Amino acid sequence: NDNAKAYAVRLYKNNTLVSTATVLKDSGCSADFSEKIKKRIIMKEEKKVGFTIGKFAPLHKGHQFLIETALKEMDKMIVIVYDTDLIDIPTEKRAEWIKELYPNVEIKFGHNPPKQYGLDEESVNIQMEYLTKIIGDEKPTHFYSSEKYGESVAKYMNLVDRRVDNEREIVPIRATIVRENLEENKKWIDPK
Repeated sequence: NDNAKAYAVRLYKNNTLVSTATVLKDSGCSADFSEKIKKRIIMKEEKKVGFTIGKFAPLHKGHQFLIETALKEMDKMIVIVYDTDLIDIPTEKRAEWIKELYPNVEIKFGHNPPKQYGLDEESVNIQMEYLTKIIGDEKPTHFYSSEKYGESVAKYMNLVDRRVDNEREIVPIRATIVRENLEENKKWIDPK
């Protein structure tokens, strides 16, 4: 219903806080749509805190695009840098690369991450318990990623799933490709 959506958008733009029941009654929106609008209205009032995770092995222009997008949209951005044996560069050094380019980003470390990865329920639960410990008392509102697992993280932690260039159309690179042929793909890495 276009009228219902227009009404809900007006509420959002005017920063009007109302109950879901009011939106339903006054606009004719579905319950699901009303909850989405209500969540957006409430989030507009909160401090927006985003976070992302990665090995950054190496940090490339795709990672940078994701972080820069988040910094434009969030009040605070947390980057969790995972340990990895994919490249022979310490986690702390990879974190330094990020901090040099983005001094306003808060860095957290993912030392000794679980070895079990995947989108199956067990793997997701193992990874989410680990991430929850790293996040600690932080209250993130958005999860930033360019990967399918973004949906699982956001759902588990009740966050907005913010995908950035999921199809790699804006920055068509992955760290795996850079590692396969560093010389050919050095244009995707910051020269520092």
